[in-house]
Amino acid sequence: MSSHSPLLFHPLSPFLHLLLLPLFFTSVASQCKNPPVIFNFGDSNSDTGGLVAGLGFPVNLPNGRTFFHRSTGRLSDGRLLIDFLCQSLNASFLSPYLDSLGGSRFTNGANFAVVGSSTLPKYVPFSLNIQLMQFLHFKARALELATAGFGNFVTDEGLEMRFYIIDIGQNDIADSFSKKMSYAQVTKRIPSVILEIENAVKVLYNQGGRKFWIHNTGPLGCLPQKLALVQKKDLDPIGCISDFNSAARIFNEGLRRSCERMKSQFSGATIVYVDIYSIKYDLIANSSKYGFSSPLTACCGSGGPPYNYDIRVTCGRPGYQVCNEGSRYVSWDGIHYTEAANSIIASKVLSMAHSSPSIPFDFFCRN
Repeated sequence: MSSHSPLLFHPLSPFLHLLLLPLFFTSVASQCKNPPVIFNFGDSNSDTGGLVAGLGFPVNLPNGRTFFHRSTGRLSDGRLLIDFLCQSLNASFLSPYLDSLGGSRFTNGANFAVVGSSTLPKYVPFSLNIQLMQFLHFKARALELATAGFGNFVTDEGLEMRFYIIDIGQNDIADSFSKKMSYAQVTKRIPSVILEIENAVKVLYNQGGRKFWIHNTGPLGCLPQKLALVQKKDLDPIGCISDFNSAARIFNEGLRRSCERMKSQFSGATIVYVDIYSIKYDLIANSSKYGFSSPLTACCGSGGPPYNYDIRVTCGRPGYQVCNEGSRYVSWDGIHYTEAANSIIASKVLSMAHSSPSIPFDFFCRN
């Protein structure tokens, strides 16, 4: 996969992206004849239905309207970044670990991410630590069931070729601000959050994991929800909350250094750090060149201008309003991204321009 493909860097409109992305992903998938077993840990940015399966929390249409044409529990109008990454490896979408209905298959791994998850506190569902405990149970039980002849679970051979995606930390920072902590208090807490991610990698490494793909957090201060709810805010040149983004960058720098340390500590491990922040910030700051309008306005909400966000209303509940041209919006519901935005984010992630080391994503195939 070439890092200089014009598709990855040309400022196409979301409409043209949606037309060309299937061709792009097909070309990548053809290089991945044996998809890897994938285990994902995270929050709502990569939850493919865990909240609905685990708590029965309703996530209704218009969520899922663009691609699935029904709600799948994803907080978006369509696919998430994790979905595009799976497609790029010719892998099936990940089933939520907690989903016992609908013929869920776990031959290609499982998704432990759940909306609202954070690293701390450790023993509150569904913290990163709880997700790790679920993984350990899943691994042991899946091997038992596979040995007994059940066909919907990953085998011992599959587990030998697994890799792990970790995308968490956003809620740790955001929740700290929502609890009225000062900027100094929020940033002081960041090393503890990073330590939890390090501990997670250590647990997975000790379980035989050798391939890790770790996302940093995006620009929190650019989320319409934060902009609508924070009363006193110092805005940066593109209209995002400076303190929130500064805290996110401090977290990201700490996580980057942590990944560098872990590379030297864990012999034989491949640990890729992915700079999601720079991708998303560029998408918002230069939204017009990507074909988006109103980058700081949510597509789905009822708060009115300028952010169209209302804490009393969520998409799929009575009273919501939904824009007709979701593909021109970066934000879906004030917190999460539209499929059109996620498709562009995915293309930039797969370009290797924002990962360290710059390893092609198809490195994780079982070829």
